[in-house]
Amino acid sequence: MSQDDKKWAGLSRRTFLGTAAAAAGTRLAVGQQARDRESTKSRTIEADIVVVGGGLSGVCAALAAARAGSTVALIQDRSVLGGNSSSEVRMHIVGADHHGGRTDTDSRESGIIEELRLDDAVWNPQRSAASWDLLLYDKVRAESNIRLLLNANCVGVKLGPRNAIRAVIVDRPATHDRFEVTGRLFVDATGDGRVGFEAGAEFRVGRESRREFGESMALEEADGKVLGSSILFTTRKHSSPVAFRKPSWAKTYTACEELPYRGHTSSWEYGYWWVELGGDRDTIRDDEAIRDELLAAALGVWDHIKNSGRHPESENWALDWIGFIPGKRESRRLIGDYIMRQQDVEKGETFEDGIAYGGWPLDLHPPEGIYSKEKPNTAVAVPLYNIPFRSVYSRNIPNLFMAGRNISTSHVAFGSTRVMATCSVVGQAVGIAAALCVKNACIPKELCRGITELQQLLLREDLYLVGSVNGDSLDRARNSAVTASSEKSGCEATNVINGTARAVYSKSNRWMSDPEVPLPAWIELRLPEARRIREVHLVFDTGLNRQLTLTHSDAHNSKIIRAAQPETVRDYRLEAIHGETSTTVAEVTGNYQRRNVHRIPPVEINGIRLTVTATNGDKSARVFEMRLYE
Repeated sequence: MSQDDKKWAGLSRRTFLGTAAAAAGTRLAVGQQARDRESTKSRTIEADIVVVGGGLSGVCAALAAARAGSTVALIQDRSVLGGNSSSEVRMHIVGADHHGGRTDTDSRESGIIEELRLDDAVWNPQRSAASWDLLLYDKVRAESNIRLLLNANCVGVKLGPRNAIRAVIVDRPATHDRFEVTGRLFVDATGDGRVGFEAGAEFRVGRESRREFGESMALEEADGKVLGSSILFTTRKHSSPVAFRKPSWAKTYTACEELPYRGHTSSWEYGYWWVELGGDRDTIRDDEAIRDELLAAALGVWDHIKNSGRHPESENWALDWIGFIPGKRESRRLIGDYIMRQQDVEKGETFEDGIAYGGWPLDLHPPEGIYSKEKPNTAVAVPLYNIPFRSVYSRNIPNLFMAGRNISTSHVAFGSTRVMATCSVVGQAVGIAAALCVKNACIPKELCRGITELQQLLLREDLYLVGSVNGDSLDRARNSAVTASSEKSGCEATNVINGTARAVYSKSNRWMSDPEVPLPAWIELRLPEARRIREVHLVFDTGLNRQLTLTHSDAHNSKIIRAAQPETVRDYRLEAIHGETSTTVAEVTGNYQRRNVHRIPPVEINGIRLTVTATNGDKSARVFEMRLYE
């Protein structure tokens, strides 16, 4: 018998239990002390720019700022990026193209969101929601300037002089960590305006009265109601009947008349955005209760489809997935130096300080959602319009930007600006603006005085602004002579330096080689004098007149090319021209992206020739823009 065995063998039961309890109590006390020390430990992270919120607006803001040279902390309260587009919610990305409805103009958003969409179309043809999550995660991880914190909640802020934010306080429960994340500029991309709320930023919730802004779509009297939240589901068709048993707490809809104006007779593979409610409540503090009721409503709709006897053709369909996180539409809107309103959207206002654009309809929903007997939404078509810089920074917190659905708008204008593709281009613009503030050691309001510099940077990064053209004095291509091997009538080679990198209300405005002349085709820029060119920027055609998104709706997906877009240049060669000779400085195969930037050896050259040897399907080489920088 060991010494320990002898020690315990002589103890009575009562003594044994008492001794064991004391030992356990000691271990518990020691463990509690360790936990107490751990819970009070705070780690400090420093960055130039702190982006809170990892939806598409936050992701685009972080990527843009990091690529512009700033260090960035990106804080997301979920385990995945993408917000309402992620696998947790699965809403497809919509924007100014309005489901591809504007076939006469290239209205789809460009910039980073186009880069992401094109990557997804090529590498995720199977339409996997998890693959979209991974794509976003990979993009962020690839940027060395970004420090990513997932599953991390902003729980407070620290203010400095003049109400400027000095740091955000972030808890990460999974690791028992608390972070103090300091920065020079802060971007609230939380949707709910959490950073602004904690900092004391002015904000609005609800619907304004008609007399406040003279909006015809507004109410006679203001109220605190907003657009509701939705839960989506997906289903799958099987080779034999599959039964569905409704939980006892789910809703019951026995007749189609209980779901007025809410079509549900087909397209069962993807649930319904109109399974919406909670806009007549507090969509922040009541979010959990709204989630529970949305689950009951969504399952009630599926039960009606499966078990009411009204839809016998659903017998082989089975529920495959249902969301447990509501896709939220509206909560707080932070107030900037300008509040966008219905009239700005309806008339296609361009604004002298425009930094992004929108074009989704004025799309308003009854706050009661599925419980309302009204139509599920009222959508008024609008032209393309710009979003002003004054609407994307706080008017009383000097170093706070807003990106996403919490920008400074009225409730009616919000009906158009709230959608994810619009939020994405706003996010990218804000990221570039924040990096410019870091560079110039200024706050957002002061950047208004240099708005032209910002706008030219945005255009350079392939963001579109209604009515703006390339006026970049550093772009040497603007003064070059342009020639090409061939041209299609109306699509001349000189279009590549006309300052607009898309076809706006026109099917031309690009160089297209003659489709009757087989590839290869070339286009050449000749400089008026030799220059030490370091960068060549190319913008190709990716069919911006079509819808392009990850959608689980077969009907929407039927309009989408989930592969490299056929118009896009695939294989090409860049040659630097030295007098009468040339040197190949870049050769690319398998391209599918719209924008490509090539850094070349900085030697004096007289021009650049682009030779297109293959496209992804089109007979013509198509190029929207070429830029040259020293």
